[in-house]
Parts: sequence; structure tokens; C-alpha cells
Amino acid sequence: MIRPRTGDFKYTDEEIDVMIEDIKVCKEYGVRGVVFGLLTRDGRVDVEKAKRIVDEALPLEICFHRAFDMTSDPLEALRDIMDIGGFSRILTSGQARSVPEALITLEALYTTVYQLVDGEPWTLTILPGSGINPETIRPILDALLPCGLQEIHLSGGAWEDGGMKYRPEGMGMGVGGQGEWGIWKTDENKIRRVRAIADEIYEELSAGPASPQDAGRSILG
Repeated sequence: MIRPRTGDFKYTDEEIDVMIEDIKVCKEYGVRGVVFGLLTRDGRVDVEKAKRIVDEALPLEICFHRAFDMTSDPLEALRDIMDIGGFSRILTSGQARSVPEALITLEALYTTVYQLVDGEPWTLTILPGSGINPETIRPILDALLPCGLQEIHLSGGAWEDGGMKYRPEGMGMGVGGQGEWGIWKTDENKIRRVRAIADEIYEELSAGPASPQDAGRSILG
């Protein structure tokens, strides 16, 4: 992830320079792709600054991250990202707290991509992420596979107690909640369960009639 600081996604020219230098280092070390997002103060994609970073990042794979979920109009943001060019995917929860709450928005995004690229949806992937787990994956795939879903994103993790016995009252590192004394860990079993369900549903759909949006589709490839 190319991000010079925490906080919002409205970056100064100096911060853009830092991001470009970080991308140069990534290239030197053979990184396959980078992830970033930039917005204007009114919640639109910062097209001009994004172009600067894309020009530096290519030919790496480029993902516009969940800054997308902070945009004022997701369909306008999608069109701006496609007009910039160079992006291979957009990571988004559908502008809701989690993917299961935003299936209608996500369906609209897939439909718009399909229309704008004249039937070749694999040129830009909508990558749903947030709230995807073994309990939610089936309805998500049922809703989005017919729209052209190719990938899903999840951490498969949860907070665990870090084991510290001495916890001075009122002290912390500014993380808050479980993050102060907990450890975030990925659960291998959750990942395997999601993968198994995804494979099962994909095989079921693959056995049915093909559609133009089925071309090139893969889940958790």
C-alpha cells in the first residue's frame, strides 16, 4: 500500500512526491503491484494527482483502494478511475460498512463497468472487501457472480488477547479498543472455508449456461 500517512486521502504535492518515491523503491525490489487512493476535498477522485502516480507505477498492477468508499458518487468515481486508465482493480465495500450491506451498489458498479468497456469486464475488476467470511460468502457470490465478479478480498482475521498482564490505566498508543492490548491474527481455517465455498459455487455455475460475463472469471485464483 502506497500511503504516506494515516488520516484522509487528500494529499499535498509533497505527499505525492513521497508516494512516487515509495513506488520507485517497490519497483527496485520487484513488487508486482501497488495500492493507493487519492481524493479531492469534495469527495471526488483526484484525477490529476492520480495520473501522476499511475504514470510512475506502470507497468505494475494498480489497485485503487477503499478511498473509493469515501467518494460522494461511486459511479462518477468509477468513471474517473476508468478514464485515468492503468488501474486493474478497485477495492471497495460498496460504500457501506461491509459488502453484504452493499450488494445493490456493487451490482450497479459491475453493470457500469460492463457497459463502459463494451463487454470486456476483466479490463477492470471490482474487488469486494469488508465483512466477507464463511457466513456471508455464499449470498455475496450468489448476488455478484452473475454480474461478473472475479475476485474477493478478506483478512479472515480477528482480535486475540495479546497476553500482557500489566496494562497501565489510561495509557495507550492511540489505537484504541482491542488494538491497544490485542493482536490481529488471520485464521487459516476461515480462509480455507471461504475458499471451499467459493470453489463449490463456482463449479455449480460453471456447469450451467455460459454468459458473456463468465469469460475469464476466477474466484480467489
